[in-house]
Parts: sequence; structure tokens; C-alpha cells
Amino acid sequence: MRVEILTKSEINEVQKDIISKLKDYIEYKNLEPGDKLPSERMLSEKFSVSRSNIREAIQKLEFFGILKSRPQSGTFIANIGKVAMSGMMEDILRLEDPDFKSLVETRILLELKTVRLASLRRTQEDLAKMRAALDAYKEKVLNGKDAVEEDLLFHLAIAQASKNSTMNTFMLIITPEIITNFEKYHVCDANLSFNGIQEHENIFEAIKDQDPQRAKRTMKTHFKVLYQYCYNT
Repeated sequence: MRVEILTKSEINEVQKDIISKLKDYIEYKNLEPGDKLPSERMLSEKFSVSRSNIREAIQKLEFFGILKSRPQSGTFIANIGKVAMSGMMEDILRLEDPDFKSLVETRILLELKTVRLASLRRTQEDLAKMRAALDAYKEKVLNGKDAVEEDLLFHLAIAQASKNSTMNTFMLIITPEIITNFEKYHVCDANLSFNGIQEHENIFEAIKDQDPQRAKRTMKTHFKVLYQYCYNT
């Protein structure tokens, strides 16, 4: 399992331009909830962008509940009022890319919840995924290699085990940016990586034992340096 790392700055600008044009198109055509949008191919030609760009913009609007795609049918306006839809699209266009501290802080808050849920809901398959990620992390650290990706894959496995699709989605959204920026902001060093081996083991054992209080406590200990980074700098 690998996490795909994407450079988002230019992609976000393209998406914002597409969303702005979609907003204008919906208002110009006076589309109502349930009305169908043109196909990705037609929108691609109309806006002079690639179909993948159109698809990504549509997926973003789906995430916010503005559009709804139906397999083999197309993309439709969701059941939302025109004024609310227009306002939401304006808000999306005003969204700024989060700074790195905000991403890390969000990760901490999410994971204190997901680790509790994971300890209550984990399956043997979930434990196997965590174990595999943990072992891969340990192997890289002991061989003096960068293990940031394996670290985050372990945490993604915990998010999956929480069985909360929304929290899992949020983790998947913020993880690539954290991977991209970890070294840039010098959040981790070699000693922290070595300490992380035992900290990961403690988290894993708490989840395995289905002890939510211990799971949250061990996760807090694991995030000690990140807490300092977010709140003391």
C-alpha cells in the first residue's frame, strides 16, 4: 500500500477555475436539484481542460454535497436550494490551503478519536494491516532509512479500523500534505523515529487489547513532540 503524493498548488487553481465556471453554468442554465450536468467529456471541451481535472472538481463538489454522481447515469445537482448551493460554492472558492501546523493539529485531533474507535471496532484483518505497517516502519528505522510514509500508513490503518468513513476520508485528505512537508519543517529526527518503534507497539497493543482509554493515552504520548510543535512554536 502506498500513499500517492500530489503537488496541489497548480491543481487547486485549475479546480477553482472549473468550479467557478460550473457555478456560472448552473446559474446561467437555471439548473434545479436533480438536473443533470453535461458529461465530463463535454465539460472538458467547454472549459478547455482535461477530463481528469473535471473529474477532480466534480469529486470536490460531491464531497461538499453539491453534486451527486450516479454510476452509468452521470452527475446531477444534489437536493439543495439554489441560494444555499451558490453560497456554498462561493465558500469553496474562498477556501485557502491549510498551513502545515493546521494539518498536523487536525491530524492529532482526528487520531485521538480514531484510535479509541479502532480499539473498540478493530477486526483481525485490521490488526494484520497495522502489524504490517508497523513492521515496515521498524525495518526502515533500524536500517537508518526514512520511514515517514510507513509511520503514516500505520496511522491510516488505525483510521480504517475505526470504521468511521468520514474520519478515514479526512485522514486520507490530509496525509499526502503531511508526508510532503514533514522533512521540510523538521518535525522528526532519527531519535524520534527510534522512540516511535516502541510507541507504535504500545498503541498497537492497546488496540489489540480493545482498551480505548489506554489507546488514547498511548497516542497522546506518541504525539508529544507534535503537540510541542503545534502549540509552543
